[in-house]
Amino acid sequence: MIKVIFYKDSDDCYTGFQLKGHAGFAAYGKDIVCAGVSVLAINTVNSIEALTEDRFRYQADEKKGLIEVRFFSKVSKETTLLLDSFWLGLNGIQEEHTGYLSVKIRRWKP
Repeated sequence: MIKVIFYKDSDDCYTGFQLKGHAGFAAYGKDIVCAGVSVLAINTVNSIEALTEDRFRYQADEKKGLIEVRFFSKVSKETTLLLDSFWLGLNGIQEEHTGYLSVKIRRWKP
């Protein structure tokens, strides 16, 4: 199962996110759940980097199925919109493929 945690502060602002694990929906290279989640995650990270001024720490480990992003300061409206879109896409996958993806919010201060 892929576990996704969106970190938010007490003001309900994003402070980062983490994806960990593998979906196990199908064999490696044929897993549409893993592919969908990966595309959404990588596109979100690339979009934040290219389209906003927000800076973050990025860590990835393909074998562990890990992608982690932590923002250095309060995020912009643009990044918030991109992360809301990421959340929406992940929840759509979660609804269609129950048991392969878990999406949660956790309160966390940087």
